[in-house]
Amino acid sequence: MKEQIKKLVDLQNIEVETAKIQAKLDGVSVKLDSLDALVRELESKLESETARLENLKKKYREFDSESQMNLSRIKKSQEKLRSVKTNKEYQSILKEIEDIQSKNSLIEDEMINCLDEIEAAEREISLKKEEFLSQRDEVDHEKEEIEKEAGDNRKRLAELETEWKNFSAGIDSELMEKYGSVKAKVKYMAVAAVHGAVCQGCNLNIPPQMYNELQRFESLKFCPHCQRIIFWEA
Repeated sequence: MKEQIKKLVDLQNIEVETAKIQAKLDGVSVKLDSLDALVRELESKLESETARLENLKKKYREFDSESQMNLSRIKKSQEKLRSVKTNKEYQSILKEIEDIQSKNSLIEDEMINCLDEIEAAEREISLKKEEFLSQRDEVDHEKEEIEKEAGDNRKRLAELETEWKNFSAGIDSELMEKYGSVKAKVKYMAVAAVHGAVCQGCNLNIPPQMYNELQRFESLKFCPHCQRIIFWEA
């Protein structure tokens, strides 16, 4: 029985390692999705800032176009001054020129503000682009590492599957059946060591008589508290 219990413990260790590796593999897609989401977020911010810059440039061009039209109107009004015949008409054209110049002055102020905003936006885009490229490189490297680790884990998982088959083949079928039954009930660690009469599965003391019998490895024993298969470990 001692040898059978030892094989059962080894089998359980294989299952524990398998579960840990499987949990890591289950989290791979979540990690990759999270990294991709980070890159998309930075890319979206860069695109948003680029679109804002384009709008500012468009706005500046509209101001510039309107300013050129006003300058053209001023030029035509100044030409008209040469041919006016009355003072009233002369004053009217001067007033018209003054109004257009006043309006153009406001437009030019807007153009200056627009240029300042364009310059700030270009700086921001440069910083965001640098951040995006740096982050993308880091993400690509991290994804490579994750994929490599996942590949190693898949390889180890296949090895563990072979090991499990080899170990289970050497265990008595009735013992395997009891092991499976206990595992279904306790969910984790169906086999537990006993140290100093204490079950390591539930941390409760087992009866002295059972503890003495356990050390002789004459028969299969179960913890009276958690129902795990127990064995004495010196």
